[in-house]
Amino acid sequence: MKKYKILNLYACLGGNRYKWDEVADNLEITAVELDPEAARLYQERFPNDTVIVADAHQYLLDHYKEFDFIWSSPPCPTHSKVRFTQKNQDFYKPEYPNMMLYQEIIFLKHHFEGKYCIENVIPYYEPLIAGQKRGRHLYWSNFIITNFKIRDAKIREWQLPQLEKHHDIDLSKYNGTQNKRKMARNLVDYEAGKTILETALNIYKKTNVNQTSIFDYEV
Repeated sequence: MKKYKILNLYACLGGNRYKWDEVADNLEITAVELDPEAARLYQERFPNDTVIVADAHQYLLDHYKEFDFIWSSPPCPTHSKVRFTQKNQDFYKPEYPNMMLYQEIIFLKHHFEGKYCIENVIPYYEPLIAGQKRGRHLYWSNFIITNFKIRDAKIREWQLPQLEKHHDIDLSKYNGTQNKRKMARNLVDYEAGKTILETALNIYKKTNVNQTSIFDYEV
């Protein structure tokens, strides 16, 4: 049975990854996270994954050819509508949007031969590249995401205990510098992560079956 090699970039605590084991048991997952403390907790949560503490943006450039499916969730704060809400306008200083998001969308579209999905918030501006809208997020991929499931939740209003319960995580052991509530609030809903990987692998499986059928009947 083929092992699917999965790259999970900006992995944090693996919100998107949580239900991937329900999709298939032949996954070889590499997670990349810059925050050593978040990476440590990710490793505890998913002990069979390979966890690398590194710059995910650079890691993608150096290793993209090694994988069948790539998930990326680049930093979202500079794109978010939140900075333009009435209560936050004085808190956030104007700054350039972080263009790593679009760099990765363009790069994967033109250079990666496998399946990919890039996730980010719906921005305060008209997206420079159209994505598939689901809930509060946009998804850019080279396949159509079908049967999309996402839990209905008012994430922005929740405090840390509610967020931990929602994502089935425990941040009490996190000793890093990130705000715990913000970390939990930014995790991708695991139902979305499961649906997207399931769709990508089903495309692979269907392609393999069709290829086998062609060879079976070839004279």
